[in-house]
Amino acid sequence: MTKPTIMVVLPSLGERLEYLESALASCQNLVEFAEVTVAVVVPEGAAQARELARRYQARILSDPGRGMSAAINVALDSHDGETFYTWLGDDDELVAEGVRDLMRALEENPAAIVAHGFCDYIDGNGRLIGVNRAGSLASLLMSWGPNLVPHPGTVVRFDALVQTGGFDEALRYVMDLDMFLRLRAVGTIIHRRVVASRFRWHPESATVADRAASSREAIKVKVKHLPVFLRAFSPIWNYPVAWASLLAAWLVTVRARRVY
Repeated sequence: MTKPTIMVVLPSLGERLEYLESALASCQNLVEFAEVTVAVVVPEGAAQARELARRYQARILSDPGRGMSAAINVALDSHDGETFYTWLGDDDELVAEGVRDLMRALEENPAAIVAHGFCDYIDGNGRLIGVNRAGSLASLLMSWGPNLVPHPGTVVRFDALVQTGGFDEALRYVMDLDMFLRLRAVGTIIHRRVVASRFRWHPESATVADRAASSREAIKVKVKHLPVFLRAFSPIWNYPVAWASLLAAWLVTVRARRVY
């Protein structure tokens, strides 16, 4: 039986080599189920990270230095016929069996273009501190509430990703939310009850370090994707959701520091 093909896009600044190696090792676990291309996007001067990527037989691409979205787009531009895409932070990990099940779900459902599962939150030492178990309602909440579809480990049809035009390079924090909303407009997002990734929650993480800026950017993106007649009313729910999300993130951060 022919294995599915998937590109794992893994941007890195090359500064957290221990975490990067764990991320690369988790990608290697996919080879039993799929033909895997790991596209590591790193600065040209990150010699140690590049050597580490070579050891794991990754495709090494140069970071253009214009932010995360631009780094991901560089990897997308290098695709060579892969059927599926997923993303992984250099401090996160994939769960191979979960990613396998998401690929199978898309193969069995031609109308679906995105499949997501659960995501474990781990601290800097890899200990479990929480779980994102948002289910099938997560994709419906994106326009109104928090984005509960985890980017790490979520599997997307590559042709649909190309059709939407890649990631918006003007966005710094919520480029995945913007992409999911654009994908939802052209196809179906499905959920499976499997853990597909582990997100490392630590103060240096971009999404953890500046939650307020991330929330402000998320509000702008969600308003952009709303019908015009609803945009004037969006502060009624957007700001309470942002405050609740900040509180939830703070509680997880406190827990991570306690067990660190």
